[in-house]
Amino acid sequence: MTTALLYDPVFAVHDAGARHPESPMRYTALVRALEEDRKTAVLPRLAPRPATLAELRYCHSQEYIELVRQRIQDGHRSLGFPDTNVGPGSWDAALHAAGGALTAVDTVLAGHAKSVFCVMRPPGHHARPRQGMGFCIFNNIALAARHAQVVHGLERILIVDWDVHHGNGTQEIFYNDPSVLFFSTHQSNWYPYSGEPHETGIDAGEGFTINCPFPYGTDIIPVRTAFLERLLPAARTFQPELVLISAGFDALASDPLGGFQLQPEDFAALSAIVLEIAEATAQGRVVSLLEGGYDLPGLTATALIHVHALMG
Repeated sequence: MTTALLYDPVFAVHDAGARHPESPMRYTALVRALEEDRKTAVLPRLAPRPATLAELRYCHSQEYIELVRQRIQDGHRSLGFPDTNVGPGSWDAALHAAGGALTAVDTVLAGHAKSVFCVMRPPGHHARPRQGMGFCIFNNIALAARHAQVVHGLERILIVDWDVHHGNGTQEIFYNDPSVLFFSTHQSNWYPYSGEPHETGIDAGEGFTINCPFPYGTDIIPVRTAFLERLLPAARTFQPELVLISAGFDALASDPLGGFQLQPEDFAALSAIVLEIAEATAQGRVVSLLEGGYDLPGLTATALIHVHALMG
């Protein structure tokens, strides 16, 4: 088994508008880099399928799904929520981003690949059950986790989110759920202004959300320490059967939408820790979904480092 890549031109048809940071160029630049790199060019490629409406309802209300479809069909350039620009192709792209996440889960759980990196957009980790926000329409990684449970019968899923912005939507979806361990490192006092350390879950989910916010200017040292001292022990206790990564690369020093100071090579260290967890408890099974990352040279260099790490 090896690492597979999932990407498709449908992810370039989502157009948030001229000069918007979440642009189709993120997709085209990253795919070009993967296809030109000697190591990744030979990896098997998966094709996404559109998620069904029933699958979207794993995490989103029927009313919200219909609102998204209707707003895009009617030609609106926003879903009506902050930071949710859309275009004519956004419904198709969003359905394939959600469905692509499910395809990746199916692939690793069937044993056809050990890990999958998904170059998809729009991203997803800010999408709430009844609201899009932060460039996100549907919560791709939350849908992947639910699909692994509903269709494949898995009982424990780990989600690791290293995007510079807190994955508030993912947290909300699983906040009272002990079957999903959500771990996030992110910039404090930064969009979406959530993810404080005291946010640890409620009811049966208490203790299954771990937030590690850090201030503007943070480099790899405290982030890696959080992975080693907070994530590793929690994962050893939790024993996940599948590991999912919200792979945002906007924690780079070069990124215009964040204030962290990570370097591309730092993501090799973070990837290695996550892979150690996956090897120990989840048969090495990892699905990694692209989230943020808006400096194109930094995005492409760092994603390549991450995929090389997945390949071993």
